[in-house]
Amino acid sequence: MYSVLKRFAKALIPKRLLHTYELPLRYLFAFQYRGKNNACTICDHTFKKFIPLNEKDILCPYCGSRARTRRLYQLLEERSLLTGKILHFSPSRSLYRKLNTKKNIEYFSTDYEDEFIAKFQYDITNIDCDDNTFDLIICYHILEHIVEDEKAMRELFRVLKPNGVCYIQTPFQKNEGIYEDYSIVSKEDRLKFFGQEDHVRVYSSQGLANRLAKSSFEKISVQEFEENTYFGLKNETIITVSK
Repeated sequence: MYSVLKRFAKALIPKRLLHTYELPLRYLFAFQYRGKNNACTICDHTFKKFIPLNEKDILCPYCGSRARTRRLYQLLEERSLLTGKILHFSPSRSLYRKLNTKKNIEYFSTDYEDEFIAKFQYDITNIDCDDNTFDLIICYHILEHIVEDEKAMRELFRVLKPNGVCYIQTPFQKNEGIYEDYSIVSKEDRLKFFGQEDHVRVYSSQGLANRLAKSSFEKISVQEFEENTYFGLKNETIITVSK
């Protein structure tokens, strides 16, 4: 039902208006989910259940957050990292709304392809910011899209402050290393070999960690997190780096 209503709304409502009135529309839809079985770490609502997606993910009926976004925000709060200057690549709308209201941070949201709501349009391989600018960088599901990923990693290192933290996640394969083949260029083949039409590689978590180490990052942590059904969190891997 949710997917049908989403397609219907996208077909009838202009994109800008849909973004403006997204929350009121979600709240109307979420009325049927009222309850206390689950809760969202981002919008703090409780409800009967999460909305299942075909991609084996689950959405908050009130803010539309995905499992990985809820986990990310929970970690940032628990680790007191929501302070200072924050650079966020291609932010989800739920987290963009939340961080954009924080008074104690300078929030730099960016999306190069203009597909997400963002204030800036930085090229991750050539970030238009000074060295040592950011206390926190969020780079979720970005690097698997970037052909020159090592150049992007060097830029992340450059603009991160000493002792700053960068949170990185991509889809990870179980096999070791990194699978990439730049002769694979068609959408159909990229979907077949990399799992999505606009992906250019598949990392393993250790393969990505090793490549980050080549870009001068010395403090690299690969962490595994377990499922939490109450907050709708999945088993996942997150990499954090600092300098």
